[in-house]
Amino acid sequence: MAEESDLERTEPASQRRLEQARERGQVPRSPELSTFAVLLAAGGGMIMMGSALVDSLEKIMRAGLTLDRASAFDTASMTVRLYEGAAAALVGFSPLFLLLILVAILAPMLVSGWLFTFQALQPDLSRLNPLNGLKRILSWHGAIELGKALLKTLVVGGVAAWVVWAERAEIVSLIAEPVGPGLAHLAGLLGRTFLAIAGAFALIVAVDVPFQIWDHHRQLRMTKEEMRQELKETEGDPQIKARIRSLQREVARRRMMAEVPKADVVVTNPDHYAVALRYAESTMRAPRVVAKGSLLVAERIVALARDNGVPVLRAPPLARALFAHAEVGQEIPGALYNAVAEVLAWVYQLRRFEAGEGERPAEPAALPVPAGLDPGPATA
Repeated sequence: MAEESDLERTEPASQRRLEQARERGQVPRSPELSTFAVLLAAGGGMIMMGSALVDSLEKIMRAGLTLDRASAFDTASMTVRLYEGAAAALVGFSPLFLLLILVAILAPMLVSGWLFTFQALQPDLSRLNPLNGLKRILSWHGAIELGKALLKTLVVGGVAAWVVWAERAEIVSLIAEPVGPGLAHLAGLLGRTFLAIAGAFALIVAVDVPFQIWDHHRQLRMTKEEMRQELKETEGDPQIKARIRSLQREVARRRMMAEVPKADVVVTNPDHYAVALRYAESTMRAPRVVAKGSLLVAERIVALARDNGVPVLRAPPLARALFAHAEVGQEIPGALYNAVAEVLAWVYQLRRFEAGEGERPAEPAALPVPAGLDPGPATA
């Protein structure tokens, strides 16, 4: 049998592939389950509604066959009587028809759930290719469908023959019964026969439903390359994502460096950390960190500050504490207010000295940095 080898499709279908297949209307279906459900509904409906259906048919036949001599020769009235009889039959059988329609709609949902899509109705010219049809017929899937058809024929035919043989006495006794009771008896007999034949489908359904679910997932299996490609599409190429993150960090770093010339002071470790602080009394509740960095970034911050005349203060404990407990754009921790206040006071005095007022201030020493906020030289 000819069928394209799928040995490379060793990976189970991903959730995304299953969802895409469902959007296309490709879901597991079991025709045997629908047939089984409709037959059960038909048999049960005939048992429950048999008497009412027979009474309705009897009334329709009596009304249709009861006519006077004038009506017998009036061809126009015959058409009216036929229309009225057909409408009455449709109304009488409508409960059974509605039951069968409802079951036919709901039965497939037991396997695939609710699905409404127009994609399955779109034209597909490949289905008209006779070679593709021949491949499907000669595939192992076609062999399984042939086996199922033979099994259905044997099971249903065997059960039907057994039911007829078991009910042969009742079938023969129908001849001796009056028309009314005989029709009701016949309806009940037909209902039991339907239920027996439908019950024979239970074996086929018990095999077909798991097979259809398994075959659906088998057809959607993926190769390792497809898995990798889908991973790239859903989560992104790792190299591209790394490149994007690198560019984002670079943009953030440039934005941060642009704030250094606006800072009031840069506090350094001095060899490992540099933190730039800014305080505008009219717009800020507390001083903020406008830039910070370590090693090479710290060196660039210090160099940029000196090029733009921003004071640089060597205060290792404060620099370590600010670097560890304050992010760029955030206010400094409340526990460091006193230490930073002394630094800013030194900056304001330094600006007055540079403006020609007073003496040059000494750099603040022994700043009040709580021991719990200073990570210590070990992390420098």
